[in-house]
Amino acid sequence: MNLFEKSVKFDLKASIEYSKDGIISRQIIRNDAGNVTLFSFDKGQWLSEHTASFDSMILIVEGVATVFIDGRESTVTEGEAVILPANIPHALKADKQFKMILITVKE
Repeated sequence: MNLFEKSVKFDLKASIEYSKDGIISRQIIRNDAGNVTLFSFDKGQWLSEHTASFDSMILIVEGVATVFIDGRESTVTEGEAVILPANIPHALKADKQFKMILITVKE
């Protein structure tokens, strides 16, 4: 199920708003092979530490995120990406507002 119209250009930054004290997600693509999801994080929000069964990649679309992977902290800025390995603990923190794409590959 694809929630954005195929073959039509769209603006990632404009496709999702910020929510005061919240996190918003919008699926762009969802199928058996994986998912592509657009997120916005308001300042101070966290995605708590967890693991996933599949490799994922985050791409920062706007702003700056603090990413924790297996206890190591990295700052990831607009236009930068990082791969989150399967079965390794990771978390995200918004010191400032940011938007990101999460790409999960299942196959």
